[in-house]
Order: sequence, then structure tokens, then C-alpha cells
Amino acid sequence: MRGEWPDGWRRVPLAEAGKWLSGGTPSTANSAYWDGDIPWISAASLKEFRIDRSDRRVTRLGADNGSRLVDRGTVLFVVRGMSLKSEFRIGVTERQVAFGQDCKAIIAADGIDPHFLAHALQTRTPKILAMVEETSHGTGRLDTERLQELEIGVPPVSEQRRIVAAHAVTERRIAALERVRDKLKTAKTALVSRKLTETSERVPLSSWLHRIEAGKSPLAQDTPAGDGEWGVLKVSAVQADGFLGHENKVVRDAEFINPQFEVRSGDLLMTRANTEDLVGLACVVGNSPPRLMLSDKTLRLMVDDSMADVGFVAAVLSDPAVRAQIKSAATGTSGSMKNISQGSIERLLVPDVPLEEQRRVQAALAVGRRRANSVQRQIAKLRTTQLSLMEDLLSGRVSLPPVDFLASATG
Repeated sequence: MRGEWPDGWRRVPLAEAGKWLSGGTPSTANSAYWDGDIPWISAASLKEFRIDRSDRRVTRLGADNGSRLVDRGTVLFVVRGMSLKSEFRIGVTERQVAFGQDCKAIIAADGIDPHFLAHALQTRTPKILAMVEETSHGTGRLDTERLQELEIGVPPVSEQRRIVAAHAVTERRIAALERVRDKLKTAKTALVSRKLTETSERVPLSSWLHRIEAGKSPLAQDTPAGDGEWGVLKVSAVQADGFLGHENKVVRDAEFINPQFEVRSGDLLMTRANTEDLVGLACVVGNSPPRLMLSDKTLRLMVDDSMADVGFVAAVLSDPAVRAQIKSAATGTSGSMKNISQGSIERLLVPDVPLEEQRRVQAALAVGRRRANSVQRQIAKLRTTQLSLMEDLLSGRVSLPPVDFLASATG
């Protein structure tokens, strides 16, 4: 984004864009401070642009003792946390909320629309992430003094509101597509759950498997493997929605490279160690980059093709009833990493569904998956178009018509 703006725009340092506020955390030892009706926003819970909810809530007493209350229309963003290593989380409050010390707030100055301010910051994400420093604990920290020196261009309020409306138009289209995508995912889950419910007989998962293979975690650098390099999977490579090949660490020492553990397309992988909610996640590898090895926290479940369909097995392992078995079998102290043994995995009870029926279910799942992937591609394309448009609008390179656009955007 350029540093010169059109006539009528003001050059405003972020320090002067509004009143900056810091948050805090009420004492967790005082039950009178928590489980109230005021959302308490943290680096972990700030995930949506429109901020109106959180898993953790405080009472009015808690907000007045250790936290900070802000009203509707306040810009909130993360200044400390693991997420800052890859994304800049920001949003605008839709109601009164409290927030923690890992976030900062800006109450926009007169003449600056808070949504415009948030969008102006969003489009500077690459520059903002370049300011992030790593703390001794490995989390990211954003130096707010440096951030306050960043300048934005501020047009008249009427132009700001047209820019905000342009963003809202695309957001509504994206939200509609996201609802379609989510319905497709729900239909997939329901199809598998119905099959589990209809089938009363259960067999151990071992009856569908040849064996389970575990990998190793060699010395590796915390950067992804490049072309021609070997890498070892991070546990985050295995997700419920699919395999993420870029989640790996490069292994440059030939002594630690073992082709026996190379991941192949069509493999069924499972996480052996993770948090309570993520341990035992399973997915089928699609088009895997070459030269990626299993780690000691990832397992390869070798499916017996004469007994089971690998895609159906993956879907069953994601079913809530089977996930409950996995959580129950996982070991580890409360709040720590959980582990599930190969023996526990083999003893998981799964529906005794004939192979041909498994294949019919998998074929239906594949149709739904292709439709969901198509919708996701449309969402990604709209996001890219939206980002490009906002960069043009917020730089002044493109302007919007004054009245007709607003009428169509808000009607």
C-alpha cells in the first residue's frame, strides 16, 4: 500500500487514530469473577471479525477487578500469542465485552469509523507481522510502540462508510457459501453416524487393519522442507478436515533420514499424541509432497483392503461415538498432552459393516467432499478478490460511487 493518499484524505499515525487500552485477567481463584454474562476476549478466543462471544465470560465484578470493559464499536486485536506467528487477529466488538492482556483495544477517534480502522489494519497484516518478535516462551509479541507509528490514510467519513459497505457485501456472499459448506459437512457426519446407529454389531478396529506403524522424530529444524529435502511431520499435519503436508520440519542430516517412514498418498494417518480434543485425529493423505516422514507422534494405520475401505475407516474414526472411545482410552494428566497406545487403537469398537456397503457410503461421502471442496475454492477466490479490492479502496487507488452502491450494499 502506498504512502501517498488522494486529496481530502488525512495521514494519521495509529497512535492518533483513537484511544488505546490494555486488558487484563481477573483472578481465576475468585469464583465471583467468572461465569457471568460478559464475554472475556483473549488471544485464543478472538477468531471472528465481529466480536460478540467467547467461551470464557466474566461477571461485572470480575470486569472491574483485573480486566477492562469496552463498549460496542471498539477495535480489538491480538498483541501476544502463538497465532501472531502466522496471522494478525483483529475485529470490532458487537456488544460490551471485557478483554485480556494479550489483546489491545482502540476506541476510534472522532471522524474515524471503527470498522474502517479495523479494515485499514487488516490490509497491513504483512507489515504488522514483520514487527512481531518471539518471546522466551516461543510465542509472538507485537511491539505496540512500533505499531503506533504505522500510518493509515483516512478519507471523509462518507467514503469510509462506503468502503465498509463494500467489504460487507463480499462478507455476506462468503457467509452464505460457508453455510452451504457447513451443511455439507454436517450431512457427511450424519451419514456416518446413521450407519453406526443402524449397525448393532461391533468389531475391534484391528479386524480392519494389517498393522499400525509408528514413526520417529529425528533432529529437525523448525522450517518446512524445501524441494528435494526430507521433512518430518508435525502433529498438526493430521487434521479432521484433511492432511496438511506443509506442516513439517526439515531434516538435513542424512543419518536421520529413513525412507521406510515416508508418507504416501492414500495413507491413513492418526495422531498418537496431542491435546485431549485432538488426540487420535485421523485423515487420509491426498497428494502428499515427497520425502515426508512419520514422526513419533503420528501413526500409519495399514488398512486391509479385503476387509475395509480406507476412506470409510477414516470417516468412522471421526464419528463422535468413536471419538468418545478415543478420548476415554487416551492417557495423560489433566491439562497435559494425551497419548493413545497402538493397543488401545486396535481395540476401538467399530460397526461391522460389509465391505461393499462401506464402499457405497464412501462413494456418497466422496460426492459430498467434492462439493464442499468446490464451495471452499469459491470462498478462497472471494477472499482473494476482497483483499485486492480493499487494498485498492484503502489506498485511494479506487473510489466508490456515493449513493447507489450504499443502497444496494445495505438493502
